[in-house]
This record gives sequence, structure tokens and C-alpha cells, in this order.
Amino acid sequence: MEQKNKGLDISAKSFITAIAIIFALMVATYVLTFLVPGGEYARTVDAEGHTVIDTAAGFREVPGGLPFWKWILSPFLVLGAEGSGTLIAVIIFLLVIGGVFNALSVSGLMNYMLDKLVSRFGAVRYRLMAALVFFFMAMGSLVGSFEEVVPLVPIVVSLSVGLGWDAVTGMGMSLLAVGCGFAAGVANPFTIGVAQTLADLPMFSGIWLRLLSFVCIYFLLLGFLRFYTKRLPGSEVTPAPAAAAVSDPKMDRGLKLFGIILGVGILLVISSGFLPFLRDYTMIIVAVMFLAAGIAATLASGMSGKELGSAFVKGLITIAPSILMILMASSIKYIMTEGKLLDTLIHAAVGAADSLSKPLLILFIYLICLVMNFFISSGSAKAFLLIPLIVPLAQIFGISPQLCIVAFAFGDGFSNVFYPTNAALLIALGLADVGYGKWAKFSWKFQALNLLLTAGLLLFGLAVGY
Repeated sequence: MEQKNKGLDISAKSFITAIAIIFALMVATYVLTFLVPGGEYARTVDAEGHTVIDTAAGFREVPGGLPFWKWILSPFLVLGAEGSGTLIAVIIFLLVIGGVFNALSVSGLMNYMLDKLVSRFGAVRYRLMAALVFFFMAMGSLVGSFEEVVPLVPIVVSLSVGLGWDAVTGMGMSLLAVGCGFAAGVANPFTIGVAQTLADLPMFSGIWLRLLSFVCIYFLLLGFLRFYTKRLPGSEVTPAPAAAAVSDPKMDRGLKLFGIILGVGILLVISSGFLPFLRDYTMIIVAVMFLAAGIAATLASGMSGKELGSAFVKGLITIAPSILMILMASSIKYIMTEGKLLDTLIHAAVGAADSLSKPLLILFIYLICLVMNFFISSGSAKAFLLIPLIVPLAQIFGISPQLCIVAFAFGDGFSNVFYPTNAALLIALGLADVGYGKWAKFSWKFQALNLLLTAGLLLFGLAVGY
């Protein structure tokens, strides 16, 4: 493979493009706070201490707008807003990823690992594609992993290039797959688990439709990726075994340590599906285990402590500009909340649903969740905001809470890997050196096909009385 030991490199063009898109969204949101009347729902605290909308108290109009100084400083003010703990955790997570990946690259361990993988799986690469898509979808669907798999994305992207495909194929096999699994939500504790609890349903009940959705989405994604890769130049040529695949005892020892330690971290994340007390710490677990795996592997491969420290710091410096991008993306929700715009839009959407038929209503609920996911990427935070509104609305018109929650999960998950306001997507694109424009051009076709498929699944669920 080419460009050995180059180190972590974030494309300046990709970064500037993403910053420009997010800034335009910040400006548009700020303008809306003056054009749309302000409003807010009354809030209450439930038995578990979560803040939810008080549907009995209802909605009231309040003065809107936002001072200019708050708008211009919103990327920094968001650090002190409600829920900022998750944002800070994402930033720390990003810095760990940047430092470790640069150390792995500079040590030569990353290239050595990829050369061995290409040599081993080059002849059966489409089987490997099927396995990787299933693994990432399962991680999203069964344990609610999303941000936690970001450290694996650059590995899959580099592997994809080594196998004769391209970077967006690697993104599709990893981040797009985990987003699809997250949305299918077979046993996703952060969307299905929270939403069903809020709707007074047994946790993870009604699983059959979500399992059917998982299978249908898996084959749609796999077929889409195969169709895309078959049209790539030179895709019919099986990659030759990498010359650097000759065994190196030190590198092998480093790889073994990396795999074992990171594997323990993944097992702990998987265990969080059965051990609820771990669910709030999965991102911390992955960050700590990834850091430990990177340090142990690079030292075992022959890198000195001084070289490791230097490479780690350079990785931090390289990845640091992405923090501004994440803060700007997160500020959009802050602008809407402080400008009293968010609740007004929700109220208008709920009011518009009154005149719709059952099929149109369930699709409209799906649309509400899709739109709100642009501003609030956290599935559990969105559940506390929307479920108290959309479930009673659906029940009034004879639609079951179970189907309403499937629509919520669909609306929450798929667009996570399309909207430029999602921090995990921005991090992954930067690490993979894929511009947002290129990613959008590739993935919108899948998103359109998937929208038709999932809308059909919701209408099917309605028809059979799910």
C-alpha cells in the first residue's frame, strides 16, 4: 500500500466545505428566530428525573428572537447549555481518536494491519463486505452504538481502498451501516428502549416488525454498495496480495495486543445491552480502551515512548480544528431553543396532523422525527421531547404506540449519517478524508430508496394492525 507512515491527515478542503455549510445553517436558523413567532411548551419532571413536555399544561406563545451576541458566541455558549456533558464527551472522544490514529499510522502498524487484511480477504472481498455491513448494523441495532464505532471507520475506509474500492464505500460499510442498524432499532436502548418506557410499553416489545425492518434494510444497503462498487473503475480486478504482508514479529505482537484490548472494549459495549448501568458510559469505555490499545500496540511494535508522545500530540493538533466544526453544528439547536423557535415548530407540526388520514398521519410522524433530527441528533433527548406529543396524537386517530415508536426510530436514525449537523458524521468524514459534498452525492440515493422502503414498512405495519 502507498504512503507509509504518513500520519493522520484531515483534508483542508473537506473541513472548509463543512464549516461553510454549517455556518450557512447557523445564519438561516438565526433569521428564522425573528420570522417565526416564539413559543414554548410547559415542562415537567418525570419519576426518573427526566424533563418531558407537560401535554396537559399545553403550549403558549412567548417573545422570540435572539441577541446577536448570543448567536455569534453560540458555538461556545452551547458548552454551558443543558446536555452539554455529552458534547464535551464527544470532543474528548475525538481528541483520543486523533492522537491514537496518528500514532498507529506513524508507527507503521496501521499500514501493516491493512496490508495483511488485503492479502487475506482480497479474493473474497464481497463476503467481507457482507460481514462488515452485518457487524456494524448489529452494533447499532442491538446495543445502540453510533459514536462508539467512529474509531473503526478509518480502518474500514483504508481497507476498502486497499481492496480496490474507494473511501465512500468504506464509509458505507461502517458508519452508514451502523446508522441503518441504529434506526432499525431491534433492541436499541437509546431510542426504542427510552421511547417505549415513555409510552408505558414493555421495553423491546413488538420486536418482530423491527427485525423484519433490519433484514430488509440490510439487503437494501448491501445491494446498494455492491451496485456502486461494481461500477467503480477497475472494480472487476481482484487486488494483488500486498507485498508488505510478510510477517514481522514485533508488528504481529502489536496487532495482537491492539485486537485483544479493543475487543474487550467492544464486548463491554455489547454487554451494555444486558447491563443497563453501562449504557451511560459506552463512549468513555471505547475511548479508554482505544487509548490503551493504541499505546500498548505501538510500544510493542517498536515505537519508543518519546516517539509515541510526539505522534500523539501531532494527532491532537491535526484533529483539533474539527472541534470548532462540532461546536458550530451543536449550536444550531442552542439557537433554536434560546430563540424560542423549537417548540413553535413542534406545535405547528402537531397541529397540522389533525386533518390527516391514518396512512398520511403515520408518515407525517415519520417526517416530524426526520426534521427534528436535523436539530437534535441525540435519540434519547429527542424521545423525551417528542414521544409525549406524538404518541397521544397517534392514539387519538387509532394508531398504536408501537407503530408510532417505529416511525420515531426510523426518523431518528437514518438521517444521522446524512445531516451535516451530526457530530459523529463530521468526525468520520474528516478522518476518512471525504468531503461532505461527495458523501451527500453518494448517500442521497440510498437515503431516497430507504425512505421509500421504510415508509412501506410503516404502512404495512398499519395495515396488519401492528
